[in-house]
Amino acid sequence: MVVISFSSMPSASSIFSTYASISAFIMLVQTILNQFVPRQIQNHILNIIHYYFKPKPNKSTIIIEERDGMSTNELFNAAETYLCTKIRPNIERLKISKRHKDTGVTIKFAQCERIADTFEDVNLEWRFMFEERKKSSKRIDEDTDDIVLDSEKRYFELCFEKNCKEKVLDSYIPYLIERAQTIRAEKKVVKLHTLACASNYGGSVVWDSINLEHPSTFETLAMDAEKKKGIIDDLDRFVRRKDFYRKVGRAWKRGYLLYGPPGTGKSSLIAAMANYLKFDIYDLELTNVRRDSDLRKLLLRTANRSILVIEDIDCSVDLPDRRKSSKTGKDFADGPGHCHHPRDQQFTLSGLLNFIDGLWSSCGDERIIIFTTNNKEKLDPALLRPGRMDMHIHMSYLTVEGFKLLTSTYLNITGHHRCFGEIEELIEGMKVSPAEVAEELMQSDDADTSLEGLVDFLKCKKSLVESNSLSLKGKGIDSEDLDGGEKGKGVVGCDESDVEV
Repeated sequence: MVVISFSSMPSASSIFSTYASISAFIMLVQTILNQFVPRQIQNHILNIIHYYFKPKPNKSTIIIEERDGMSTNELFNAAETYLCTKIRPNIERLKISKRHKDTGVTIKFAQCERIADTFEDVNLEWRFMFEERKKSSKRIDEDTDDIVLDSEKRYFELCFEKNCKEKVLDSYIPYLIERAQTIRAEKKVVKLHTLACASNYGGSVVWDSINLEHPSTFETLAMDAEKKKGIIDDLDRFVRRKDFYRKVGRAWKRGYLLYGPPGTGKSSLIAAMANYLKFDIYDLELTNVRRDSDLRKLLLRTANRSILVIEDIDCSVDLPDRRKSSKTGKDFADGPGHCHHPRDQQFTLSGLLNFIDGLWSSCGDERIIIFTTNNKEKLDPALLRPGRMDMHIHMSYLTVEGFKLLTSTYLNITGHHRCFGEIEELIEGMKVSPAEVAEELMQSDDADTSLEGLVDFLKCKKSLVESNSLSLKGKGIDSEDLDGGEKGKGVVGCDESDVEV
């Protein structure tokens, strides 16, 4: 047991006496300093003492500004997208906006706010800050590429324990960027980009865009189920193989050739691919491209995660022959896809090939290039080899399976109908495109009326085909020679020799 003796403690008078002595000494020292030491030196000494003896903070702070010079800071946008999903009910002021045809509203912070977050047992605090600028600064508008004046400075402060800095920088920030990309992908509105009239922009090559409102999906396409699954699997494999493409030293792109008769669903398949992947579509009209340099400019102005479409490649433009006379400079018309006369445009086949598979093809990631044609045999073989067009998809005439999918989509018929037997027999015995049948199914809201009209249409078409066939045979012409002898191979027929998966 410890015994405390109060007799050993100093008396109150002794304590007051000691305090008075210390106070007098401090006042004496202060008087001497004020008389003999200049004020500037005193402040310097005090600053040194304060620096070495002040308590060290255990917090670190990262500043994420909205702009990096004149350019957008992608990390700021990612943080804003991510944090808007964590807005608490007690936040009083928010900014919301909705552009034309947006699927939902956009939420942003309107005043300084604090938001807490947790990542792998690390507590983080976000602070949204904004300041009024004394002088407006310039920035680039993301939608119009115009230079605009900005009167506000907006930034985030991210605070966390100092010993967690490595985890925040190496793990949390990449996680934040990935989550923001996922959130944007879920809300993304797919856009269709087309070339604007160059004369309206001083002759420069620019893209105009609108929202892609094409409702086509893989669920509604009248395609053979097995072939449809093959295309979906190929798309899924492509988007997840970023590291693989880099490991093997290839540009992260994929080429598709859609070929077949008109009305077999080539455009609908492109729209379904865009809606499935949430990729923007860039519709490139080669007739508007005058020079190879214009093509390169267009490539540089297309975004990642996009689909570049060149429709009717066999007839959209006459590509100059790769073999030219060195003396006359005239083109030799010796094969399909070659120009038959000299022209003043400087857009060449080699420029297109370099764009697809050359050095310029690597100026972007996760790109899909699609060519469409009604006549595959008219294309230059250089366009068709693997690495340029990796997967050839033959779009053929309607089959019975495709017809049932159309009736389910257009007429909500999932079972059997009394007209099905006759319609299926007519479809199997002739060549009819999905577009023709779909148009007939839209003629009436009544299913019986639509199907009866389809029967009449198919009978009339069959009679006309047989009549024309007899007329051609009388002249010694085989009707198969007129369409290249393409047999119906299913809604989408992919020959094994045409597909590289």
